[in-house]
Amino acid sequence: MSDITTSELDRRTLLRRAAAVGFASVPAVGMLSACVGGGEEDTTEQATGTKSAENPLGIDPKTGIEVIIFDGGLGTKYATDVDIPLYNKKWPESKVTYSATQEVSTVVQPRLNAGDAPDMINNSGSKLMDFGAVVNAGQAQDLTELFAAPSWDIAGKTVADTLVPGAIEQGTYNGKPYAVNYAYTVFGLWYNKALFTKNNWTVPTTWADFTALCDKIKAAGIVPFGYAGANASYYMVRAIMTSAGKIGTEQVLKDIDNLKPGAWKNDAVLKAAEAWAEIGKKYIDKSFLGLKHTEVQLRQNQDKLAFYPCGSWLENEQAKDTPSGFEYSIAPYPSVTTSDQLPAPALNAAAGEIYFVASKGKNPRGGMEYLRGMLSKEAALEFTKLTKSLTVVAGAADGQTISPGLTSANEAVGKAGKDIFMGYLFDTWYKKLDDESRIAANDLMFSDYNAQKFCDRMETAAQKVAADSSVTKFTRS
Repeated sequence: MSDITTSELDRRTLLRRAAAVGFASVPAVGMLSACVGGGEEDTTEQATGTKSAENPLGIDPKTGIEVIIFDGGLGTKYATDVDIPLYNKKWPESKVTYSATQEVSTVVQPRLNAGDAPDMINNSGSKLMDFGAVVNAGQAQDLTELFAAPSWDIAGKTVADTLVPGAIEQGTYNGKPYAVNYAYTVFGLWYNKALFTKNNWTVPTTWADFTALCDKIKAAGIVPFGYAGANASYYMVRAIMTSAGKIGTEQVLKDIDNLKPGAWKNDAVLKAAEAWAEIGKKYIDKSFLGLKHTEVQLRQNQDKLAFYPCGSWLENEQAKDTPSGFEYSIAPYPSVTTSDQLPAPALNAAAGEIYFVASKGKNPRGGMEYLRGMLSKEAALEFTKLTKSLTVVAGAADGQTISPGLTSANEAVGKAGKDIFMGYLFDTWYKKLDDESRIAANDLMFSDYNAQKFCDRMETAAQKVAADSSVTKFTRS
C-alpha cells in the first residue's frame, strides 16, 4: 500500500472497465445500519447540526474540522488547492485546520489513543497505521451514512451510486464500511518506453522472454530490475503476490487473506517466489537493499534501471525528476508458467489510499462531509489533473487529455479486459503479517533467494496471527 498513491489512465475507459470486470461485490449501503460509529462512540461532545437536503449528514456548520494528509506520491495540492477550498465554499464558517506528514502512525496514533483525534485522516505511506487495529479499537467512524447520503454534485445519486464497484468493499471490515479507498491504482512493471524503443527491446509476456531481455539489458550496462529495500519492499511483495494470483487465480490471495492453513505453501506462491528469486539473484543491484524508493526511482529516470515494480502513482511522484523524452509505460507482470490460470495481460488494479474519519474526534460528521466533498465529481476531476491518478468516482475524468503513463495504464487495462483482480488485503488487515512479508521479500530478493524459506516463514507468521485471539480476524469471499 503505498508510500502510496497513484496515477493512471483515460478515465472513462478505465472506470468503465473497472465496473465491467467487477471487484468483490459492494455492500448494499441501504441495507446497512443507519447508526454511525457502531454504537461505540461517545457523541456527547461531538458537533451536530440539523439534517436537511443541503446538510444531509447533519453537520454543525459553525464547527471547524481538522484534516491530516499523507505527503507522498500524490502530493498535497489536491487537499490544499481543491478539497479544502471546496469544503470552505460550502461551509464558510467551518474552519479547516490542515497539516501534512510523512509519518502518519507517529503523528496520528498517539492522538487517537489520547482521544484528541483529527477529524479526517489520510492513512498511507511506509509508516501508516495498522488500520485493522484502528477499526478494532473503535477509533474509525462507520461511514454508512456517508455512502447513503446524496452525492455532493451528481443529482439523483447517492455517494455509493457514483463509485466504481469494489470501492466500498475495499474499506469494509466485517460488513461495515470504515474507509474511503480513493485512488484507483494499476500495478505492474514500469519502464521508459523511449529507452526500449531506442534499443529495440520488446516488452516480455513470458518469464523466459523476461529473463532473456534482462540478460540483454544487463549486457548493455543497465540494471535490469530493482526496487528499494529500505522502505519499499512492499512493492516486491505485491509483485510476488500478483504472480501467484496469475498462476493460481485470485483465490490463492483470498486464502492468504483469510489465514487459511497452508495458503502460503500453495504451489502458486512457491512458483512465484522461485521465479522472482531468480531475478533477485541475477539481475538486481544489491546496493538497492539500502536505498529508499525515490533514490531507486531516480536511477530509472537516469536510464540506469530498466524495470521497476510499482503502482501508477509513480509518474506523478517522479514528475520533478523525469527528464524530457522519458516516457513512463507499464507492462503486466509476465506469465511465470505455461499453465498460468490467468493470461499474460492480466493485471492487479484496485482502489487504494485510505481516508477515514476518527469516530471519537470532535467533529466526525464534519469529517464525513469533507469526504463527501472529496467524492464529488468536481474534486475527483481536479485530483486526477493534479496527480495523474484516477479516483473511484466513476467517470469523473471523462474526456481528459492524459499523460504517457496514464495512457499506457489505460491501454493495459483495456488489454486485460475481464482479467483484472483486486489483489490482497492482509497488508491492511494484519500489520504483523505485512511487516513480516516485507522482510521476507527482501531476504528472498537480496540474500538467500530461497523460495521455500519464504513460503514457510510466511505460513508460520500467518498461523501465528490466526492463533492470536487478541487479533480480530477479517474475511473476504
